Amino acid sequence: MATSPILRAMPKTLTRPRKRAKETSLTLFPTAARHGTCEPSYDASAPPPVPDGRTKPSTQLVGIARLAASSPRADAKRGTEYFLLPVRSILNDCNSERVPFRFTVNPYRGCEFGCHYCYARYTHEFMEVPGDEFESKIYVKQNAGPLVDRDLNTQPVWGEHIAIGAATDPYQPAEREFGATRAILEKMAEREGLSLSITTKSNQVVRDIDLLKRIGERSSLTINMSITTVRAPLARTLEPRAPRPDLRLGAVRELRDAGIAAGVLAMPIVPGITDAAEDLDALAKAARDVGAQWFAGNVLYLRSTALKHFMDFVGGQFPKLARQYEDWYVRGGSAPETYRKEISALVEGLREKYGLGARPQNPSAKSWKSPQLQLSLTDGDHDAPNENRRAPYW
Repeated sequence: MATSPILRAMPKTLTRPRKRAKETSLTLFPTAARHGTCEPSYDASAPPPVPDGRTKPSTQLVGIARLAASSPRADAKRGTEYFLLPVRSILNDCNSERVPFRFTVNPYRGCEFGCHYCYARYTHEFMEVPGDEFESKIYVKQNAGPLVDRDLNTQPVWGEHIAIGAATDPYQPAEREFGATRAILEKMAEREGLSLSITTKSNQVVRDIDLLKRIGERSSLTINMSITTVRAPLARTLEPRAPRPDLRLGAVRELRDAGIAAGVLAMPIVPGITDAAEDLDALAKAARDVGAQWFAGNVLYLRSTALKHFMDFVGGQFPKLARQYEDWYVRGGSAPETYRKEISALVEGLREKYGLGARPQNPSAKSWKSPQLQLSLTDGDHDAPNENRRAPYW
């Protein structure tokens, strides 16, 4: 069983040479938040201009939008509708220098956690569904297990990394009822030499510890737990339906006790809200205390639908910060470089203080084989942002 994300290096002849973009942030996936979901848009290469597919005749829709319009509704609960989405594949080929991995897997389109800062809202617009329905209309990819089984047989996954949960959470509430993520992992467990990572905000990942251990015995596997703050009230404000921070930290402890490589991602670090030095220190310390092997963070990035949604959220919840966000994000989509460098230095200092790694080293897969060949935290006491604690900006 693998207890570390690092495997023996592969011979260079087994890996496909690719140019890598220079990493300029602390994030595990440095620029994934910019264009990096790699969800197939079929006939679109960028978010379309916010048309609403519900008002168009189905004959005028194409690609993923037409598939979404024809998806039958499977269930409705908790104010959320679930649809069964017929898809062509599960393994998405990024083939982009913007992200440090070749393939992504997102078992669901949309995410019920409803994080107000989520950059992936624009992916609903590929289906001509408004981005503000990202958390209320969840599309479950049909036949996930058989499709990923086929994809792994036909795609050049040898020596390439597969990021599970790059756009939507693979362990969101829909997973309890539809099980698309587990169906995918069961097929991956039949293979050797895969290079996999799972990124989630959910403690539900511990349900699959037995399966993750089986995968870790034959492939490289790392689990990234995304936690923005240890203050539960603030987390509930930012991430309305995600599990509490203490539950996520508890899941890291269970994963580590099971010998599974796991770390904490403070992503995104939200300016004026989760960026205070004492808050990030508390998060890094909590990560160390539960046995996390790495701690990484990057600053909030906002574009298109995510920008509009978050600006409305800030205006309603943190109105004192609205003007600064307008100055920083409306034109360029990111915080100033000086601020980002300050946060990078802060995170680096916390890693050194608590003995945490920056990220798992790029895992190299072993020889890939087809199965045909072998068949206690204390909750914070308020939701207040940190505008009074970061005077140079707020």
